[in-house]
Amino acid sequence: MGYHRFGEPIKSTEVEFLCSDNGVESEQSPRCPRALSMHADNQEPAVRTASVSVREPELAAAHLAEQLQHENLGCVLFFCSVEFDLERLGPAIQAAFPNARVYGCTSAGEITEQGYDRGCISALGFDARYFAIDCALIDEFDGFTLQNAQSVIDRLLNTCRDARLAPVKGNTFAITMLDGLSSREELVLATLNAALGSIPQFGGSAGDDERLAGTHVFFDGRFHSSAATVMLVNTPLDFRVFSTHHMQEQADKLVVTRACPETRTVFELNAEPAAEVYARTVSVPVAQLDREVFALQPLGVKVGGNYFVRSIQRVNPDGSLTFYCAVETGIVMTAMNPGSLLESVRAQLDASERVVGKPLVTLACDCFLRRLEAELTEQSDAVSAFLREHKVVGFNSYGEQFNGMHINQTFTGVVIGQPDFPG
Repeated sequence: MGYHRFGEPIKSTEVEFLCSDNGVESEQSPRCPRALSMHADNQEPAVRTASVSVREPELAAAHLAEQLQHENLGCVLFFCSVEFDLERLGPAIQAAFPNARVYGCTSAGEITEQGYDRGCISALGFDARYFAIDCALIDEFDGFTLQNAQSVIDRLLNTCRDARLAPVKGNTFAITMLDGLSSREELVLATLNAALGSIPQFGGSAGDDERLAGTHVFFDGRFHSSAATVMLVNTPLDFRVFSTHHMQEQADKLVVTRACPETRTVFELNAEPAAEVYARTVSVPVAQLDREVFALQPLGVKVGGNYFVRSIQRVNPDGSLTFYCAVETGIVMTAMNPGSLLESVRAQLDASERVVGKPLVTLACDCFLRRLEAELTEQSDAVSAFLREHKVVGFNSYGEQFNGMHINQTFTGVVIGQPDFPG
């Protein structure tokens, strides 16, 4: 189902959802190349996509450069498996693109030009004639204030304005990537959202191939944990930011009667041990609760007339449940069951393509639990075919982000339209 609309559309952007030193760093160089005119005789793709599966870091970086490098390349965004040697991969990728800005994060699966993949790198290269992009690193979550956020966003906006590609209003969106095991997404996102104002924002929490051991964002040539990046993208091309999920509410209601918001742990539901109540609700013994059950039978919270999924990460030895998203005492959770995995996504992409026309690319953050569901229900091939058809590239995330909210089990992203070349 799609989520409720937040605000009015800006330009052709429709958003739907069914210089401080306090832990913030902004990269100062290299600068974006000067914008060039869009001539009909120069119709190279404004966004190129690439993927590599070779595991040797230097060779993988070289293969990415072969696919993406050109004289107008302004920015590279990549998503990679933690099976790579990250200490070597970071410098190798930075060296492979000496004249471009390079950002990214680790993933829980990759989406390449061929659909779902694993153990590889998926990447996009943005042409500086169509995209002005800048990024900042946030590496101190607890001390990240609205003043910090406003300073960061102002600095990134200056880069967009300096490129003179398009006015900021209606032509700019933000991409956020956060350490997926930090449990601080809500704090950072709410603060950034206040500073972004009407600029639409989406993103994903970095993964680590479901190891739950260490997730990273990439900035300034290396991978960082306990950190986040915020990118501003300014473009004259049409785009539409969206988010959707396919979970449907059921009758069972569970009240959180004891929880620890800081660790996203629920100790009691309906004044009983949380794991026991959840297991009884989904008709599965506590001992058999696992990621497959969590993927197919999550819980949701109703906010403003819409349900937001709260995915369970694990059952703890004391019978409590740890979640991937915010929980607190007093909220009412609703049992959820999956509907059609692709129907809501198809509706959102069809709506997007009616707005922006033929898509240049769709950059998506697809929850790793959605992918797990596709595998469990033997729909992976069908999903991959759908992703190829709609030119989707991105990664499987440990949670998604949309207009200041941290959410679970969604398909969230941006559809970017083709340039209009003059005749």
